Amino acid sequence: MTVPASALSGQIVAATAVSVPAAVSRSAPSPARASRHATRRPPRPAAAGRAGLFAWVPVCLAVGITAWFAWPTPPTLWQTLAAAAVALASLAGARAAQPLAQRGHLGWAVADTLRLTGIAVALIVAGAGLAGLRSVQVAAPVLEWRYYGPVEGRLVAIDRSARDRIRLTLDRVTLRDVAPDRTPARVRLSLMDAATEPLPALGQRIMLTGHLGPPPGPAAPGSFDFRQHARFERLGAVGYSRTPVMAVGPPQGGIWNMHRARMAISAAIQSRIGGQSGAVAAALMTGDRSGIEEATNDLMRASNLYHIISISGLHMSMLAGFVYAALRWALVLAQGLGAPLPQAVHKLAALGALAASAGYLWLSGGGVATERAFVMVAVMLCAILADRRAISLRTVALAATIILIYSPEALTSPGFQMSFAATVALILVYDPWSRLSPHVPAWLRPVLILLISSFVAAMVTAPIAAAHFNRMSQYGLLANLLAVPVMGTLVMPAGVVGALLAPVGLAGPALWIMGVGTAWMLAVARFVAGLDGAVTAITLPPAAVIPLMGFGAVLGVLCWRRGLGARGTAAPALGFAAGLTMLAAALALWVTTSRPLILIASEGEAVGLMTPQGRAISKPSGGAFSVSTWLLEDGDTATQSGAAARPGWTGDRRDRRAALPHGWTILHFTGKGSGARAAALCQPRHIVVATEKVPRPATGDAPCLLLDPPLLRATGALAIDFSNTRPDITASRRAAE
Repeated sequence: MTVPASALSGQIVAATAVSVPAAVSRSAPSPARASRHATRRPPRPAAAGRAGLFAWVPVCLAVGITAWFAWPTPPTLWQTLAAAAVALASLAGARAAQPLAQRGHLGWAVADTLRLTGIAVALIVAGAGLAGLRSVQVAAPVLEWRYYGPVEGRLVAIDRSARDRIRLTLDRVTLRDVAPDRTPARVRLSLMDAATEPLPALGQRIMLTGHLGPPPGPAAPGSFDFRQHARFERLGAVGYSRTPVMAVGPPQGGIWNMHRARMAISAAIQSRIGGQSGAVAAALMTGDRSGIEEATNDLMRASNLYHIISISGLHMSMLAGFVYAALRWALVLAQGLGAPLPQAVHKLAALGALAASAGYLWLSGGGVATERAFVMVAVMLCAILADRRAISLRTVALAATIILIYSPEALTSPGFQMSFAATVALILVYDPWSRLSPHVPAWLRPVLILLISSFVAAMVTAPIAAAHFNRMSQYGLLANLLAVPVMGTLVMPAGVVGALLAPVGLAGPALWIMGVGTAWMLAVARFVAGLDGAVTAITLPPAAVIPLMGFGAVLGVLCWRRGLGARGTAAPALGFAAGLTMLAAALALWVTTSRPLILIASEGEAVGLMTPQGRAISKPSGGAFSVSTWLLEDGDTATQSGAAARPGWTGDRRDRRAALPHGWTILHFTGKGSGARAAALCQPRHIVVATEKVPRPATGDAPCLLLDPPLLRATGALAIDFSNTRPDITASRRAAE
């Protein structure tokens, strides 16, 4: 699986999530004790059954959030009020069901069904309401035109773009001749020229001359919508600058002092370790990935190790597990030496691990994936403090509920989906493992734990990663087996020890060990990425596939062994069957999907025509991002120049022509004068695409299907197929967006 930065917020709670339960669960017995009592301990109910009805709360919220994002237009006031009325009526019905059953007006089974249905409907509406409320909360102006001029703002983030350029994010923005109520809350600019001077400090007000435009929409209908993603980050414009960065105000204090300290720690780690090993180590400890080159990112993606350099659930659970285990062993040893400590040393260890996790959250800069990982780990550690099972579906459901309330848009991210899929799968295999492990030789257990956890996590996250990123790393499991143990046993422990010793100047040996570990991980990535057939292209599935997979799997898990909680009814069996049906439907949709015949970029700069040889691109250059996305989603590994060489298009490089079904023709005009040339050839049964505005006839509609920049800016990228001999057009812009 090819997984980008935010993609795996704990894909493999792997090397730890199966081993950590034994460490952090308050009642987890040792293998020897488990062996002695294996015959006397009664079997425990299935994990889904123990979770009870609370496990359905995040599921219902997720249904509502999904519905809100899938709705073709933003809900109107009347639709919102109607949904609220439905929710209130559902709650009222749920409240009235039990008294009616007590008075004999309803059977208990019917009353129970009505009660649960009413609560579920109310939660679904609440989920949609949370998404709508969050959308209103983050609403900010979006730049709807091209801007060139001075850009002034406070520097809040420094990272690196996919083209290996330093990228600056500014807030409190000022643009020349742009009213404050039309100025974006945040803008992001790539520095086209390599910085020859040190970059300004975070929190400093800076100025530069920039080219800005609105965040781009999807490259094609159904593609990743960066514009929507930017909306929830309050990012209203993106662009680039070729001028030096000038400081126009002193660095601010307060929290920005902490951020500058974080960047200083990152710089110290990189200088001490050196090279890309140091850059990766700095990213693991501080979240600063600006030192990682794009070539390194490509290696990590191809080997399915990219999740390692994005601070997420894997890192947070490793750190928490290491700190918890180390503190618990130290406290037990201190008890043995007569120290006056309470008996519940595991709770003191949990408090220490919680504090360490919070410190790591601050040190990493508190990105979205890191915050999500902290919530998951914090819920599990708090379960220990409350004498509850740390690793269970109930704690995972609580973590998911908190995240969905705080950040409903997280549901659509691959990181959220893969993180919870891996965690739930590992919880489900923990019970069988706990029964099996006493019969496995002690020396073999760590190896078997690693194999099982990595295999399970890889299997359940593989379909999600393939659906989101259209790539599958064939040897990703091998890479993780070679790299993740080093991550857990060398890199993260060395990072913790280095952080503790840094104030007294003794972090050198720990950083050296950390550098050895990151160098090994890079060597593994280089080896795996170099294997033949390391990456396989996967066709983009229809939009319904991921929801069907997710909700189908959830139904199957929660309804397995009467996990629904309705005893004496057929509901669990029906739910389990429905889950399997949804999974089968997702597979059938994915396998039988077909790609659009024609794809047109949002500015008309590129057109792609599907042929028996693959998608033929109208030009070998221009619209590179859109074209690369199209080919990726086609499951095609060709380059733009290779795709442009395929048969299908004819004519001059500025005036391209291709034949279509049912006697139609498509023409693509680019360059200066393209609008006039397009107007001259606008004829019936022609689809005409131009990169300049095309003059319309003075009276009546154009005889051809005319697609020029003014129209494309309103519709976004287009997909065209043929239905009943007529073009069937799908736009990528959400209505009333």
